[in-house]
Amino acid sequence: MKRTLMIMLAILVCFSLTACLKKPSAYYDEGYEEGYDVGYERGYDEGYEEGVKASGASSDEYEEGNSADNILGDLFSGFSDHAAKAAVPAADAPAAETAPAVEAAAKMIKVGIINNPPSESGYREANDRDMKSVFTEENGYDAAFSYSLKNDEQIRAAEKFLADGVNYLLISPAEPTGWDSFLKKAKEAGVKVILFDREIYADPSLYETCIKSDMQIEGEKAVEWLRNKKLPEYNVIHIQGAMGSEAQIGRTAALDKQFASGKMNKVLQQTATWDEAEAKNIVRSVIESGRPFNVIYAENDGMAKGAVAALDEYGITHGVSGDVIIISFDCNKWALRELYAGNWNYDGQCSPFQADYAEEAIRRLEMGDNLPDTMILEEKGFDAEFLTQDDIAYYGLGE
Repeated sequence: MKRTLMIMLAILVCFSLTACLKKPSAYYDEGYEEGYDVGYERGYDEGYEEGVKASGASSDEYEEGNSADNILGDLFSGFSDHAAKAAVPAADAPAAETAPAVEAAAKMIKVGIINNPPSESGYREANDRDMKSVFTEENGYDAAFSYSLKNDEQIRAAEKFLADGVNYLLISPAEPTGWDSFLKKAKEAGVKVILFDREIYADPSLYETCIKSDMQIEGEKAVEWLRNKKLPEYNVIHIQGAMGSEAQIGRTAALDKQFASGKMNKVLQQTATWDEAEAKNIVRSVIESGRPFNVIYAENDGMAKGAVAALDEYGITHGVSGDVIIISFDCNKWALRELYAGNWNYDGQCSPFQADYAEEAIRRLEMGDNLPDTMILEEKGFDAEFLTQDDIAYYGLGE
């Protein structure tokens, strides 16, 4: 019994001296790193060794001091745990929160977006702004952007994104041809391609979907609006865009049906190739010919502006209270202001707001859904009599 007491006393003295000499940070380092298991085991080891040294007894004789070992083991283990919790500096506390951040980063969807430069037009500026507002870190995306009006530069950018390990590629191609080889390479790499705004002439199996306007629907909405005006007769100057372009084909088709049915009269149908000055010349030639007309159907805002300039030059009224109805497309802010002022009558939207559709496509693909070959944008037509300032602010392109 005496020997046991001596051993316990020696152990407690050693422990007290150690506690006095060590700083709390030392306990923290040992306790935190060693943990419960190591700390407890170390307590037993140290207890055994210190006990034998203090008593001068053999190992067999020292078995009587086993209970002292237990005491030190428990003390050491308990103290290590306490020190680890109490001595963590406040500045180091966020270290325990890094796991969710790493997990969130791992869940980020990596997207490469290839577009025409925003400087191309008010339409493209709005399209780019829309993409950047949706594909953000806050929404769970690691997005990178590249811009070019040249096909070869776009393809090089796409190859770089592929090498960077993107999960998705969103592409608005400068040209519809020349992409087959890259699309095959992307498919082999498991990278999903989503087209937006413009088509690529390639096997649809090489991309997931194409998000685009339906220009024929745009034209049909405009023509339906015009028919609902119930004019005694429709004598139309039709100013077309660049022949063969998707916008020209679609917007022309709806009006051609009316001409073919005899419900509207074609005064003149001619391309101005999207040019404002040429549109002005077309309308001027009709005015000077003396042929009557009461509708101008221009396939974009710029050509409508040129047409109206010719009317103003000859003192012909137009718009809500005028003699000539003005129909246009694209919804630039300045054009919508002409509607709001009553100078024009109708403007059909060609929507640049495609990012929500692209995100919907990605979410559906992430869930394993199949997508249609095309996703058609829902687009509006604006009537001057109902247009609001909020419409101009939200839907108008450019400034």
